This record gives sequence, structure tokens and C-alpha cells, in this order.
Amino acid sequence: MNSSYNASSTKHLYRGTQIVYYILGIIEVLLAFRFILKLLGANPEAGFSSFVYGITYVFATPFLTVFQSSHIVAGSIFEWTTLLAMAVYWIVALGIINLFLMGKSVSTPEAAVKLEEQERE
Repeated sequence: MNSSYNASSTKHLYRGTQIVYYILGIIEVLLAFRFILKLLGANPEAGFSSFVYGITYVFATPFLTVFQSSHIVAGSIFEWTTLLAMAVYWIVALGIINLFLMGKSVSTPEAAVKLEEQERE
């Protein structure tokens, strides 16, 4: 009965990590589109650019005043803040996944091996 519980909890942890990676992937792709559109000087009034800027604004807002945007040529912007946002969301997602994995059941021998590895570091 214990092994079926472990299998069930492992399955839930796996699904949880999949969900975090999926959400991270969506956010990263949208922010990458934002970065590329700004870099290429896309018309902010165009439907697609407006859509991407509108959706990504909520994710980029906390970082908008960290760095100044670099204007490469007229209309083209190298938006450092979008790259920072992408890095921060990636690190946060990895932190959440590691928290999930800490809840994974571990056998005593496996725990002993992991502790020995940590002591060597």
C-alpha cells in the first residue's frame, strides 16, 4: 500500500512540474515575441504587436524601470527589461519545481546517499 501511495504522490509531483514548465514556456515565448518585436521596431498599433504588448505588459511591468531601453535605430528598441523578466521568471519557476521535488518520497538508503553527496560539496 505504501508503494502505491508513493507512485500516486510521484505522479502528482510530476504533473505539478509539467504545469509549471508549461506556464513558464508560455510566458517565455510571449516575452521573447515582445523582445523581438521591439528590437525590430514593429508598429505598436498593428494587431499582433498590440496583442503581444498588451498580454506581456503585466509580466514586464515589475521590471520596466530597472534599466533604460537602448534605442538602436529609429523605432528599434533593445529592451533589457524584457530579458531580465525572462531570466527572473525562469529562476522562479525552477525554485517552484525544486519545492515540488522536495515533497517527493525518498527511501532511507537514497536519502543517505544524497546526504553523503551534499557533505562532499
